[in-house]
Amino acid sequence: MLTNPVLEAMKKRKSIRSYTSEQPSDEVLNAIAAAGQQAPFAAQLGSLLLKRDVKKNPFKAPWLFTVCIDLHRMETIMKARGWSRKMSDLGALILGVQDAAYVAENMVIAAESLGLGSCYLGATPMYAKTIIDDYGLPPKVFPLVQLTMGYPAEAAAVRPRYPMGFTLFEDRYPQFTTEEIARAMRVMDDGYLAQDYYRSHNAMIPLADGSEETFTYGDYSWTEHISRKLGQWGEDPSGLMNALRACGFFLDEPGTGEAA
Repeated sequence: MLTNPVLEAMKKRKSIRSYTSEQPSDEVLNAIAAAGQQAPFAAQLGSLLLKRDVKKNPFKAPWLFTVCIDLHRMETIMKARGWSRKMSDLGALILGVQDAAYVAENMVIAAESLGLGSCYLGATPMYAKTIIDDYGLPPKVFPLVQLTMGYPAEAAAVRPRYPMGFTLFEDRYPQFTTEEIARAMRVMDDGYLAQDYYRSHNAMIPLADGSEETFTYGDYSWTEHISRKLGQWGEDPSGLMNALRACGFFLDEPGTGEAA
């Protein structure tokens, strides 16, 4: 398989949840933030918040980034140009998700290439109100994801991925055969079991309906874990909708940009 330093950094990247106490330099910080800025974008709708509070940051990480969808900044530019936004919050939010996600991905790869580790905190949107208060965010700034970052104090393994044939589809989306589904499940589950991942994290999700548990840490693995997440959590979208509203995003209304 083709390789180079960039591809190697991508292939080595894994979630790090234990960090040394070393505070990376501002030179390293600026390099990682600049890599985030160089990500592809629709309208540069991503911005970054940073905390260096080791005592309060998750996993006692030296850095905690919050990657935001930032319509506020764009609307200030539009106002200076004599424009107000007509695009709906939903349309703008979709563009912002893309921009902010690209920023975050560039940052974690840059960090990996410089010897740092990172961990995505995917539940960030549910804490939007706390983040608004903590950083004094104006309307139209939505915290999409947080990243802990610093020098690793653990030798975490790279987690498995689906087989390429279960990911790359040329010309037409396939109808998966029973054998293809079983193979993809086996690759993921056997890989996590070989790393003893869920046992070491004591991370089995209980069955919400109270039925008897039939899995042990000897066979509980990724496909069951993710199935339990998506099969039991998040049925009511009101929490996420409330978080969006707290940030000034109203998905069922027309554009709400301030008039010039």
